[in-house]
Amino acid sequence: MIKDRVAGAPISWGVCEVPGWGHQMAPGRVLAEMRDLGLAATEFGPDGFLPARAAERAALLAEHGLRPVGGFAPLVLHDPGRDPLPAARRILSGFVMERSNYALTLVLAAVHGLEGYDERPPLDAAGWCALLTNLDRVAGLAAESGVRAVLHPHIGTMIESSAEVERVLDGSVIPLCLDTGHLLIAGVDPGELAARAADRIAHVHLKDVDAALADDVRRGRTPYTDAVRTGVYRPLGTGDIDIRGIIGSLEDAGYDGWYVLEQDTVIDHEPAPGAGPRTDVRACVDFLAGCTP
Repeated sequence: MIKDRVAGAPISWGVCEVPGWGHQMAPGRVLAEMRDLGLAATEFGPDGFLPARAAERAALLAEHGLRPVGGFAPLVLHDPGRDPLPAARRILSGFVMERSNYALTLVLAAVHGLEGYDERPPLDAAGWCALLTNLDRVAGLAAESGVRAVLHPHIGTMIESSAEVERVLDGSVIPLCLDTGHLLIAGVDPGELAARAADRIAHVHLKDVDAALADDVRRGRTPYTDAVRTGVYRPLGTGDIDIRGIIGSLEDAGYDGWYVLEQDTVIDHEPAPGAGPRTDVRACVDFLAGCTP
């Protein structure tokens, strides 16, 4: 049942690595709300959200009845003069949990090294060569620790468009994180990709999207961060993505990984008890409860 494979992510509570993103809620409240909503597990969130030491991180999640899924790792991969492996090793040190039987996932984003996701530089031939090589290097490093690495096509990173995703599929062996929202905003049909390349999808971030606002981002009329504040991401089933169809395609193809409710959110203040982002997450959980298989 997919309900046993539904995980949360701190970004759905507005917890983000981008400076100035918004109010950052404390781990205790976020994890408690995940547990209360019936989520089975969580991604780790940005640096500093959970304890850096793997044992302490595992203990905190266990205290809240949550399994570890892995987490988001923004790395500069396209710079020929910059080796991403030291940063990857540091991140992986928080993943390797002794006596853990859980398969963890390193969700890579090929960031440009600047703050935020509203702009990105062009990628030249040398950058492409470095990026594709480094994707496989980081994946190999992760595998040595028993961690699976995936690439997350993401707005405002070096890999977001359909052509860029195809170049990664052709030039690297790394599997993908299918983020339904970021793909749609970038002009990629997530349903078509899920149906065509299910064998390369090893992790899923579920988002629903207001297609009109997504079009504003894609055409440069609205910065990504502003669109998030405006509500480009909608609770599952209330936007313009066929979430049921995507889940059906993946399940029919034998996908057995996590479905992470990962809806980028900006909040301006601490919500009152029982209010705030958990309301939208609850709607997403309820939607998925009606999705079979």
